[in-house]
Amino acid sequence: MSASRGLVADTVPFSCVDGPGNRFVVFLQGCNFDCVACHNPQTIPGHEPVDGAPGPRRRGVDELVAEIRVAAPFLSGVTVSGGEATQQAGFVHALFAALAADPELARLTRFVDSNGACDGATWDLLAPVMDGAMIDLKCLDPAIHRSMTGHGNAEVLASIRRVHALGLLHEVRLLLLAGVNDDPALLRRTAQFLADVDPAMRVVVIGFRRHGVRPHDPELAEPTPASLAAAAELLRTVAPFDVRVV
Repeated sequence: MSASRGLVADTVPFSCVDGPGNRFVVFLQGCNFDCVACHNPQTIPGHEPVDGAPGPRRRGVDELVAEIRVAAPFLSGVTVSGGEATQQAGFVHALFAALAADPELARLTRFVDSNGACDGATWDLLAPVMDGAMIDLKCLDPAIHRSMTGHGNAEVLASIRRVHALGLLHEVRLLLLAGVNDDPALLRRTAQFLADVDPAMRVVVIGFRRHGVRPHDPELAEPTPASLAAAAELLRTVAPFDVRVV
């Protein structure tokens, strides 16, 4: 498939939660993780629906650029999310390059929202055309990470280092599940890892919410507001991170 066409799950013309400012968001279909806490599980399969059923479809760069152009007067940027954006890195590159080359749209910042599970060559491909990346770190402990996602975390940790070295790490996002990855000692080790990369890093602490996720037995537990605040404060005791809780 040409890089000028990608498998798109959906688009959202205006979002204030997918990067800085008001953003147009492209959700790509297909993910290499199978997260227990995924809020978009329908975007995990990396294929089109069969027999004309509703679902993701192939869309061209020109088609998306035209859609973005309509919303552009009200936007500060474009974010490609998923699924997992880096699974279709060639398409992301083509879209961002088209936006950068357009005199009316070049002012829009171009961000990737990623689970970080890709190699350094992917970031090297995207770096010339993107303004920043937001990377999820589900867990520093590799065994817990695998239990949460079905995937190891070596690439994720390497991606955080690599994207920071490129000067393009906008923030790291920590999704906390009560009783799973919120142990204070684990959070302290996580903070120490992040501080070694950048002690002034922007970190977002996100509390897991059951709404929209697949059913589990036993049910996954939501952290309390107090526990999220305590996690953020613990991070700040390790380094002067720019911490936000959502």
